[in-house]
Amino acid sequence: MAKKNILHNENLLDLIPQRVVAHEETGEGRIVLLKPKFSNKFLAGLFMERMKRPYYKINLDGYGSFVWKCCDGKNTVARIGELLRKEFRKDIEPVYERLGMFIRTLESNHFITYSQAKE
Repeated sequence: MAKKNILHNENLLDLIPQRVVAHEETGEGRIVLLKPKFSNKFLAGLFMERMKRPYYKINLDGYGSFVWKCCDGKNTVARIGELLRKEFRKDIEPVYERLGMFIRTLESNHFITYSQAKE
């Protein structure tokens, strides 16, 4: 419940995203998110080891992979936007609108959580 309060009371740019799902990195540097097929611990324990593919694999593009790598629990969303602009220049514009939509999508799918920046 605290996460939702943070989102409603704070500026998204001031929040620090932290990854909460596993991932793999491809040879090209792209990220593949590994979302468990079962969130219920009982079902996961019962079925996960027997399954050939216990995870959904979500492939991120170059921009998404860059953002994912920056969601390390240290960078604010504002800082990630600065890093995106520095790395991709005009190709990423409008950077904060695109970043905001992507970060909210990651949060709504429970791939990240937030903490507040320490002042």
